[in-house]
Amino acid sequence: MDNKLNEIRRKIRFLRAEMLSAEDNIRKSVNRDEDCAEAALHLMAMRVVMLGLISERNRLGGEERLLNVDERLKLDVRATGRKPSNGAPGAKAASLDPAHAGKTRPGKNPAPRSVSAGAEKARGRRER
Repeated sequence: MDNKLNEIRRKIRFLRAEMLSAEDNIRKSVNRDEDCAEAALHLMAMRVVMLGLISERNRLGGEERLLNVDERLKLDVRATGRKPSNGAPGAKAASLDPAHAGKTRPGKNPAPRSVSAGAEKARGRRER
Protein backbone atom coordinates (compact mmCIF):
# COMPACT_ATOMS: atom_id res chain seq x y z
CA MET A 1 0.00 0.00 0.00
CA ASP A 2 2.93 2.35 0.68
CA ASN A 3 4.13 1.87 -2.90
CA LYS A 4 0.70 2.79 -4.24
CA LEU A 5 0.57 5.84 -1.96
CA ASN A 6 4.05 6.96 -3.05
CA GLU A 7 3.10 6.49 -6.70
CA ILE A 8 0.01 8.67 -6.21
CA ARG A 9 2.09 11.34 -4.47
CA ARG A 10 4.57 11.28 -7.35
CA LYS A 11 1.75 11.70 -9.86
CA ILE A 12 0.31 14.59 -7.84
CA ARG A 13 3.72 16.31 -7.71
CA PHE A 14 4.19 15.89 -11.48
CA LEU A 15 0.65 17.09 -12.20
CA ARG A 16 1.14 20.18 -10.02
CA ALA A 17 4.25 21.13 -11.98
CA GLU A 18 2.42 20.56 -15.27
CA MET A 19 -0.53 22.67 -14.07
CA LEU A 20 1.76 25.53 -13.05
CA SER A 21 3.33 25.46 -16.50
CA ALA A 22 -0.10 25.45 -18.16
CA GLU A 23 -1.24 28.37 -15.98
CA ASP A 24 1.88 30.30 -16.95
CA ASN A 25 1.22 29.66 -20.64
CA ILE A 26 -2.38 30.82 -20.23
CA ARG A 27 -1.22 34.04 -18.55
CA LYS A 28 1.21 34.70 -21.38
CA SER A 29 -1.53 34.09 -23.97
CA VAL A 30 -3.91 36.42 -22.16
CA ASN A 31 -1.25 39.12 -21.95
CA ARG A 32 -0.74 38.84 -25.72
CA ASP A 33 -4.54 38.92 -26.30
CA GLU A 34 -4.45 35.42 -27.80
CA ASP A 35 -7.10 32.71 -27.54
CA CYS A 36 -6.37 30.36 -24.65
CA ALA A 37 -9.62 28.38 -24.56
CA GLU A 38 -7.96 25.08 -25.47
CA ALA A 39 -5.26 25.50 -22.83
CA ALA A 40 -7.88 26.45 -20.24
CA LEU A 41 -9.93 23.32 -21.04
CA HIS A 42 -6.77 21.21 -20.71
CA LEU A 43 -6.05 22.84 -17.33
CA MET A 44 -9.58 22.08 -16.12
CA ALA A 45 -9.14 18.45 -17.18
CA MET A 46 -5.88 18.31 -15.20
CA ARG A 47 -7.74 19.66 -12.17
CA VAL A 48 -10.30 16.86 -12.46
CA VAL A 49 -7.49 14.30 -12.56
CA MET A 50 -5.86 16.03 -9.57
CA LEU A 51 -9.08 15.80 -7.53
CA GLY A 52 -9.29 12.09 -8.34
CA LEU A 53 -5.69 11.52 -7.26
CA ILE A 54 -6.18 13.47 -4.04
CA SER A 55 -9.33 11.53 -3.13
CA GLU A 56 -7.51 8.24 -3.86
CA ARG A 57 -4.56 9.34 -1.71
CA ASN A 58 -6.89 10.29 1.14
CA ARG A 59 -8.76 6.99 0.82
CA LEU A 60 -5.47 5.11 1.25
CA GLY A 61 -4.69 7.04 4.43
CA GLY A 62 -2.14 9.43 3.00
CA GLU A 63 -4.11 12.55 3.87
CA GLU A 64 -1.82 15.45 4.66
CA ARG A 65 -2.91 17.79 7.40
CA LEU A 66 -2.63 21.47 6.50
CA LEU A 67 -1.05 23.63 9.20
CA ASN A 68 -2.64 26.88 10.31
CA VAL A 69 -0.64 30.10 10.50
CA ASP A 70 0.37 29.70 14.16
CA GLU A 71 1.62 26.16 13.59
CA ARG A 72 3.62 27.20 10.52
CA LEU A 73 5.26 30.07 12.40
CA LYS A 74 6.27 27.75 15.24
CA LEU A 75 8.06 25.37 12.88
CA ASP A 76 11.78 25.90 12.44
CA VAL A 77 12.08 25.35 8.70
CA ARG A 78 15.47 26.98 8.19
CA ALA A 79 18.14 24.77 6.69
CA THR A 80 20.95 23.98 9.12
CA GLY A 81 23.70 23.85 6.51
CA ARG A 82 23.15 27.27 4.99
CA LYS A 83 25.80 29.96 5.21
CA PRO A 84 24.83 33.04 7.24
CA SER A 85 23.74 36.05 5.24
CA ASN A 86 25.49 39.43 5.48
CA GLY A 87 23.30 40.50 8.38
CA ALA A 88 23.69 37.25 10.33
CA PRO A 89 25.78 37.24 13.52
CA GLY A 90 28.20 34.60 12.19
CA ALA A 91 29.12 36.64 9.12
CA LYS A 92 31.38 39.08 10.98
CA ALA A 93 33.14 36.32 12.90
CA ALA A 94 34.00 34.58 9.63
CA SER A 95 35.37 37.80 8.14
CA LEU A 96 37.65 38.31 11.16
CA ASP A 97 39.21 34.87 10.76
CA PRO A 98 43.03 35.27 10.89
CA ALA A 99 43.44 32.68 8.12
CA HIS A 100 41.73 35.07 5.72
CA ALA A 101 43.44 38.24 6.94
CA GLY A 102 45.20 40.28 4.29
CA LYS A 103 43.44 38.62 1.37
CA THR A 104 41.64 41.06 -0.89
CA ARG A 105 39.65 40.71 -4.04
CA PRO A 106 41.71 41.17 -7.19
CA GLY A 107 40.71 44.01 -9.47
CA LYS A 108 39.07 46.14 -6.80
CA ASN A 109 39.30 49.78 -7.86
CA PRO A 110 40.16 52.08 -4.90
CA ALA A 111 39.72 55.23 -7.01
CA PRO A 112 37.88 58.07 -5.21
CA ARG A 113 34.23 58.61 -6.03
CA SER A 114 32.30 61.77 -6.58
CA VAL A 115 31.29 63.59 -3.42
CA SER A 116 27.53 63.59 -3.67
CA ALA A 117 24.97 62.87 -0.99
CA GLY A 118 24.11 59.51 -2.53
CA ALA A 119 27.74 58.43 -2.76
CA GLU A 120 28.36 59.43 0.87
CA LYS A 121 25.37 57.41 2.05
CA ALA A 122 26.49 54.37 0.06
CA ARG A 123 30.04 54.67 1.35
CA GLY A 124 28.77 54.94 4.94
CA ARG A 125 26.75 51.72 4.54
CA ARG A 126 29.72 49.79 3.16
CA GLU A 127 32.10 50.82 5.96
CA ARG A 128 29.86 49.56 8.77
